[in-house]
Amino acid sequence: MATRTPSFYRPGTYRPEDSATYLMRRILTAVAQEVEHELEPYGLTSAQWVPMFKLYTGMANTAAELARETQIDAGAMTRMLDRLEDKGLLRRVRSEQDRRVVHLELTPAGRETAQEIPRVLCEVQNAHLRGFSRDELDTLKSLLRRVLDNAIALQAERREPTADPE
Repeated sequence: MATRTPSFYRPGTYRPEDSATYLMRRILTAVAQEVEHELEPYGLTSAQWVPMFKLYTGMANTAAELARETQIDAGAMTRMLDRLEDKGLLRRVRSEQDRRVVHLELTPAGRETAQEIPRVLCEVQNAHLRGFSRDELDTLKSLLRRVLDNAIALQAERREPTADPE
Protein backbone atom coordinates (compact mmCIF):
# COMPACT_ATOMS: atom_id res chain seq x y z
CA MET A 1 0.00 0.00 0.00
CA ALA A 2 1.43 3.38 -1.03
CA THR A 3 1.94 6.05 1.58
CA ARG A 4 -0.34 9.02 1.18
CA THR A 5 1.41 12.24 0.19
CA PRO A 6 0.81 14.96 2.80
CA SER A 7 -0.69 18.31 1.82
CA PHE A 8 1.56 20.68 3.73
CA TYR A 9 1.52 23.17 0.87
CA ARG A 10 -1.51 24.43 -1.08
CA PRO A 11 -1.51 26.65 -4.19
CA GLY A 12 -3.80 29.28 -2.70
CA THR A 13 -1.68 29.86 0.38
CA TYR A 14 1.78 28.97 -0.93
CA ARG A 15 4.55 31.33 0.16
CA PRO A 16 8.07 30.43 -1.01
CA GLU A 17 9.69 31.86 2.13
CA ASP A 18 7.74 29.29 4.18
CA SER A 19 8.82 26.38 1.97
CA ALA A 20 11.32 23.91 3.42
CA THR A 21 13.04 23.61 0.05
CA TYR A 22 13.31 27.40 -0.28
CA LEU A 23 14.97 27.51 3.14
CA MET A 24 17.34 24.67 2.16
CA ARG A 25 18.30 26.54 -1.03
CA ARG A 26 18.92 29.76 0.93
CA ILE A 27 21.11 27.85 3.40
CA LEU A 28 23.08 26.17 0.58
CA THR A 29 23.61 29.54 -1.10
CA ALA A 30 24.77 31.19 2.13
CA VAL A 31 27.17 28.35 2.94
CA ALA A 32 28.53 28.28 -0.62
CA GLN A 33 29.14 32.03 -0.58
CA GLU A 34 30.96 31.80 2.74
CA VAL A 35 33.10 28.86 1.58
CA GLU A 36 34.01 30.76 -1.58
CA HIS A 37 34.89 33.84 0.49
CA GLU A 38 37.10 31.77 2.80
CA LEU A 39 38.85 29.99 -0.09
CA GLU A 40 39.42 33.19 -2.09
CA PRO A 41 42.88 33.76 -0.52
CA TYR A 42 43.87 30.34 -1.91
CA GLY A 43 42.76 31.32 -5.41
CA LEU A 44 39.86 28.88 -5.54
CA THR A 45 36.39 29.65 -6.81
CA SER A 46 33.30 27.67 -5.83
CA ALA A 47 33.53 25.80 -9.14
CA GLN A 48 37.15 24.84 -8.44
CA TRP A 49 37.26 23.77 -4.82
CA VAL A 50 34.87 20.82 -5.19
CA PRO A 51 36.94 19.03 -7.89
CA MET A 52 40.12 19.88 -5.96
CA PHE A 53 38.60 18.32 -2.82
CA LYS A 54 37.49 15.21 -4.73
CA LEU A 55 41.00 14.78 -6.16
CA TYR A 56 42.53 15.36 -2.71
CA THR A 57 40.31 12.75 -1.05
CA GLY A 58 40.70 10.22 -3.86
CA MET A 59 37.02 10.26 -4.85
CA ALA A 60 38.01 10.78 -8.50
CA ASN A 61 41.15 10.93 -10.60
CA THR A 62 40.01 11.55 -14.18
CA ALA A 63 38.08 14.38 -15.81
CA ALA A 64 35.20 12.01 -16.58
CA GLU A 65 34.97 10.86 -12.95
CA LEU A 66 35.07 14.47 -11.74
CA ALA A 67 32.38 15.50 -14.21
CA ARG A 68 30.17 12.63 -13.03
CA GLU A 69 30.87 13.27 -9.32
CA THR A 70 30.23 17.02 -9.57
CA GLN A 71 27.39 16.79 -12.12
CA ILE A 72 29.20 19.21 -14.45
CA ASP A 73 29.31 18.56 -18.20
CA ALA A 74 32.60 17.27 -19.56
CA GLY A 75 33.35 20.40 -21.60
CA ALA A 76 32.93 22.73 -18.62
CA MET A 77 35.01 20.36 -16.49
CA THR A 78 37.83 20.37 -19.06
CA ARG A 79 37.89 24.20 -19.12
CA MET A 80 37.90 24.35 -15.32
CA LEU A 81 40.73 21.80 -15.15
CA ASP A 82 42.67 23.91 -17.68
CA ARG A 83 42.42 26.86 -15.28
CA LEU A 84 43.56 24.74 -12.31
CA GLU A 85 46.46 23.45 -14.40
CA ASP A 86 47.36 27.03 -15.42
CA LYS A 87 47.42 27.92 -11.71
CA GLY A 88 49.88 25.08 -11.11
CA LEU A 89 47.47 23.17 -8.85
CA LEU A 90 47.10 20.00 -10.90
CA ARG A 91 48.67 18.14 -13.78
CA ARG A 92 47.40 15.67 -16.31
CA VAL A 93 49.28 12.37 -16.51
CA ARG A 94 48.62 9.86 -19.29
CA SER A 95 48.04 6.33 -17.99
CA GLU A 96 50.84 3.88 -18.71
CA GLN A 97 48.33 1.00 -18.85
CA ASP A 98 45.90 2.71 -21.24
CA ARG A 99 47.22 5.69 -23.20
CA ARG A 100 43.64 6.87 -23.83
CA VAL A 101 43.17 7.56 -20.10
CA VAL A 102 44.48 10.77 -18.58
CA HIS A 103 44.76 10.82 -14.80
CA LEU A 104 44.67 14.02 -12.78
CA GLU A 105 47.14 14.62 -9.99
CA LEU A 106 47.43 17.48 -7.59
CA THR A 107 50.80 19.19 -7.70
CA PRO A 108 52.57 19.87 -4.39
CA ALA A 109 51.03 23.37 -4.48
CA GLY A 110 47.65 21.78 -5.25
CA ARG A 111 47.92 19.39 -2.30
CA GLU A 112 48.91 22.27 -0.02
CA THR A 113 45.91 24.28 -1.21
CA ALA A 114 43.51 21.32 -1.10
CA GLN A 115 44.41 20.46 2.49
CA GLU A 116 42.88 23.80 3.52
CA ILE A 117 39.47 22.85 2.08
CA PRO A 118 38.36 20.47 4.88
CA ARG A 119 39.33 23.06 7.51
CA VAL A 120 37.34 25.78 5.73
CA LEU A 121 34.32 23.49 5.25
CA CYS A 122 34.33 22.59 8.95
CA GLU A 123 34.67 26.21 10.07
CA VAL A 124 31.89 27.44 7.78
CA GLN A 125 29.49 24.64 8.66
CA ASN A 126 30.20 24.96 12.38
CA ALA A 127 29.54 28.72 12.17
CA HIS A 128 26.19 28.07 10.47
CA LEU A 129 25.28 25.59 13.21
CA ARG A 130 26.11 27.98 16.05
CA GLY A 131 23.74 27.44 18.96
CA PHE A 132 22.76 23.90 17.96
CA SER A 133 23.20 21.02 20.38
CA ARG A 134 24.57 17.67 19.18
CA ASP A 135 21.08 16.19 19.52
CA GLU A 136 19.57 19.01 17.44
CA LEU A 137 22.20 18.48 14.74
CA ASP A 138 21.52 14.73 14.73
CA THR A 139 17.77 15.41 14.43
CA LEU A 140 18.32 17.90 11.61
CA LYS A 141 20.48 15.44 9.69
CA SER A 142 17.95 12.67 10.24
CA LEU A 143 15.13 14.84 8.88
CA LEU A 144 17.20 15.93 5.89
CA ARG A 145 18.06 12.30 5.15
CA ARG A 146 14.33 11.52 5.10
CA VAL A 147 13.74 14.34 2.59
CA LEU A 148 16.64 13.02 0.50
CA ASP A 149 15.27 9.47 0.67
CA ASN A 150 11.92 10.79 -0.62
CA ALA A 151 13.70 12.65 -3.44
CA ILE A 152 15.58 9.49 -4.45
CA ALA A 153 12.37 7.45 -4.34
CA LEU A 154 10.56 10.02 -6.52
CA GLN A 155 13.38 9.89 -9.07
CA ALA A 156 13.25 6.10 -9.10
CA GLU A 157 9.47 6.14 -9.59
CA ARG A 158 9.86 8.54 -12.51
CA ARG A 159 12.41 6.23 -14.16
CA GLU A 160 10.31 3.07 -13.72
CA PRO A 161 8.43 2.11 -16.87
CA THR A 162 4.71 2.26 -16.41
CA ALA A 163 2.93 -1.07 -16.63
CA ASP A 164 1.03 -1.62 -19.87
CA PRO A 165 -2.58 -2.43 -19.11
CA GLU A 166 -3.66 -5.28 -21.38
